Amino acid sequence: MTESSRPTLTFYGAAGTVTGSRYLLKTPTSRVLIDCGLFQGLKKWRERNWHPFPEPASSIDGVFLTHAHLDHSGYLPALVKQGFRGPIFATEATYELCKILLADAAKLQEEEAAYNNRHHTSKHNPALPLFTQEDAQQALKLFEPVKNSASFNDLTVTFSPNGHILGSSYLDVDIGGKHIVFSGDLGRPHDIIMNPPEPPCYADYLIMESTYGNRLHDNRDINDCLADAVSTTLASGGDVLVPAFAIGRAQSVLYTLHKLQRQQKIPYVPIYLDSPMAISATELMIRFNQQHRLSKQQCREMEENVKFLRTVEQSMALNETQFPCIIVSASGMATGGRVLYHLERLLPERRNTIIFAGYQAAGTRGDRLVRGEDSVKIHGRYYPVKAQILNFDFLSAHADRDEMLTWLKKIPVAPKHCFITHGEQESSTAFADTINHYLGWNTSTPSLGETIEL
Repeated sequence: MTESSRPTLTFYGAAGTVTGSRYLLKTPTSRVLIDCGLFQGLKKWRERNWHPFPEPASSIDGVFLTHAHLDHSGYLPALVKQGFRGPIFATEATYELCKILLADAAKLQEEEAAYNNRHHTSKHNPALPLFTQEDAQQALKLFEPVKNSASFNDLTVTFSPNGHILGSSYLDVDIGGKHIVFSGDLGRPHDIIMNPPEPPCYADYLIMESTYGNRLHDNRDINDCLADAVSTTLASGGDVLVPAFAIGRAQSVLYTLHKLQRQQKIPYVPIYLDSPMAISATELMIRFNQQHRLSKQQCREMEENVKFLRTVEQSMALNETQFPCIIVSASGMATGGRVLYHLERLLPERRNTIIFAGYQAAGTRGDRLVRGEDSVKIHGRYYPVKAQILNFDFLSAHADRDEMLTWLKKIPVAPKHCFITHGEQESSTAFADTINHYLGWNTSTPSLGETIEL
């Protein structure tokens, strides 16, 4: 490979922030995206979703996805809307989850635009969705599910399990013997449900996430902590609400609650799963049970005392319940979805408990609640925060600093360079320093829009 034909990598997302994963890899014969996610969190980042993609969408030959979460896949319908028509390569489980997530995201986009037009709450007239359900369906038609690897022009991309959620992988992109590895979101070695991440054998260049790059997870026993919080709340006549990511965390929470009830550590009160996406994802656990720790029987048992609320009417009926219960509902950062209606009802009462179960990005409603703000705005109105707010980050699906470092130590030969991405700036910088200190590797934290020659 000559100097002039060396690949380049441009960081169009997940640089300086923990969301919006979008990496454009250019080779002599290919222009492909690794991930195509939405920016989330602070308004300055969310507004970037409305910017046209920096390169013509029609010039991109293909997309490779590490996993289905919207900050990695959610911009696909917008890219299709702008003219992208290439194949989208992902594992079969990622494809099945994207069917759920992209359709739901598009529906929410349309509903939000309709709400803004009815109430004249948008600066745009008329307010339009970022993408439509039709755009989402067009994107899904472009998927080409893969088992282990895919060859495309001058690339061979290998998908290896990284333990984050169903179907999630790190990607080894082989360009004529040069290996560029994208970690995706790295899972935990002792996750409640997922198998531990497999380590890479070799990498010339490594693009490494850093969501928890400056932190360690709480090492308390999750069973004891959750049992204590739930039992205390129910004994006082309160409800427990767990805002949980529909894919991954909701299933871990349900399985843990199931075990605690079986062990008689918490009362047998009703457990409601109020998220159509989470319900569909829970059903996929059985289909793809070979990709996680639970047997098909354990997956079925997990649902024994769970009432699935599929319709809006069923969700609204929870407001009329006269007995304590446990509600698991999306979204996990309380940015939207049915969980907001439960927060409106539960936040003003001291006897209730809200348990967050994972990372809360800066600027999200979940972040404001766990930081202790005394009121939050929901649907245009401020609600006092009197309920107990807990953040059990040991339920997170993300590896912490030491868990990521342990994974990196398993790579037998140091990469030529390690690019630290997908974290808030202080987290990425801290993790780059940690890698340099303990492993002696060359590291950097690329800027948004920066192009690197590999």
